Amino acid sequence: MGNMIVKSQTEQVESFLRYTVTTLGTYLNETTIHSLLEETPGEREYYEVLLSNIRRLVVFSEECLDAIRVVLSNEPFRKAAAEKVLYRVYHQCIEEFFTPKSDMWYEDSRSAYTGKNSLKFRKMPPTSLHNVLTSLEGNFQAIREELEYYETDYRTKMQQSK
Repeated sequence: MGNMIVKSQTEQVESFLRYTVTTLGTYLNETTIHSLLEETPGEREYYEVLLSNIRRLVVFSEECLDAIRVVLSNEPFRKAAAEKVLYRVYHQCIEEFFTPKSDMWYEDSRSAYTGKNSLKFRKMPPTSLHNVLTSLEGNFQAIREELEYYETDYRTKMQQSK
């Protein structure tokens, strides 16, 4: 029974990552610093860091997607391997989305109560960049809620093994 739940979650996360990689990859392939500056005149350096953060998120998402595909292709399904990958997705992808390395945006946790997007940018980003991130936010929130268990469960297992 437990294997089926974990396998279902793993399949759900695989679909989520596939969509995320496709969406962000398409955006990055079609966007340049010059197009962002034309869209919304602003600070070039800020836009470069924003795009760098998105590239980093895509790399993490692609790596986790590859790992999930390996886990799903194994027969029989290995629950422990899947749980380890889901934990990695939580830390590398979900947390990177809500709190990127350079803090160009952050999550306003109070927004959850208002029904508004929780991503807040340090400076005004170009509309296209803002739109692509906010369009993914609901999916990231849903997967975060789904995977929060692995965060606490994994830490508990690590503490017990010491």
